[in-house]
Amino acid sequence: MTSNKLETISNLFEGKEIRSIWDAEKEEYYFSVVDVVGVLTDSGDPNDYWYRLKRRMTDEEKSEISTKCRQLKLKSNKDGKSYLTDTLDTEGILRLIESVPSAKAEPFKLWLASLGKERIDEVFDPEIAIKRAIDYYRNRGYSDKWIEARLKGILDRNKLTDVWKENGIKENYEFAVLTNEIYKTWSGMKASEYKKYKGIRKESLRDNMSDIEVALTDLGEIATRELAKKHKPYGLKENQKVAKAGGEVAKTARDDLEKKLGETVISTKNSLNYKYIEQKVLEETKSENKDDKKQA
Repeated sequence: MTSNKLETISNLFEGKEIRSIWDAEKEEYYFSVVDVVGVLTDSGDPNDYWYRLKRRMTDEEKSEISTKCRQLKLKSNKDGKSYLTDTLDTEGILRLIESVPSAKAEPFKLWLASLGKERIDEVFDPEIAIKRAIDYYRNRGYSDKWIEARLKGILDRNKLTDVWKENGIKENYEFAVLTNEIYKTWSGMKASEYKKYKGIRKESLRDNMSDIEVALTDLGEIATRELAKKHKPYGLKENQKVAKAGGEVAKTARDDLEKKLGETVISTKNSLNYKYIEQKVLEETKSENKDDKKQA
């Protein structure tokens, strides 16, 4: 399993501390339930409040939250030791906030409602979503030329997935396998490994690539698309061969450029203005849970 990371998120919930843990395998954050409950309710004993809240929940609420709730080790703010703690992923935390009878929860509920309205508006006018993406990239400091190339890359990617669908690819994991085949062939890394190399988590890999890295990624995918249209492979194994061939086109271009430059074009640089703290708490938690199951 890849190394996992632990991060304490500050400046969230009025600057109060919400402990979180990153599961690199699932590529998902898990947040401390008692921390969220404590901030929203100002309870002197958030553990007790969380216990009583669960008892008051409807069967439907309990079912939705309990299925997402995981006990993971988080470091205590009191003694610095790590203890098993109830955690929820992002979706679970949002569902929890909706269930907490707190005035502090109201702004979050309104925010969730506004997000829902935005998505509905985008159904009737897709241009809104495109404009939102452009505004997001501009605010992050990307040039209009970069944004134009990025949007074109998204369109090209969709053309590739359309071809894959025509060639019998249906499941999400199959798309991931084929994408990783292209990445690994030209860069030597799967997408998740590439993200780790650049020090990013849920952030978009392409948004954190250099112009050259993006160009090679696009080349690999466009080559794969054209080869798939030409040879019409069917099913995962056959499409994997073609994805590898497409990746080899990008690998040839990479090798040629690196030979002329005298240096690698694969960079650890990213566009983040923050860094993640390395820690192996989640890995230790999973290892201990496996040991407990063996003993049981």
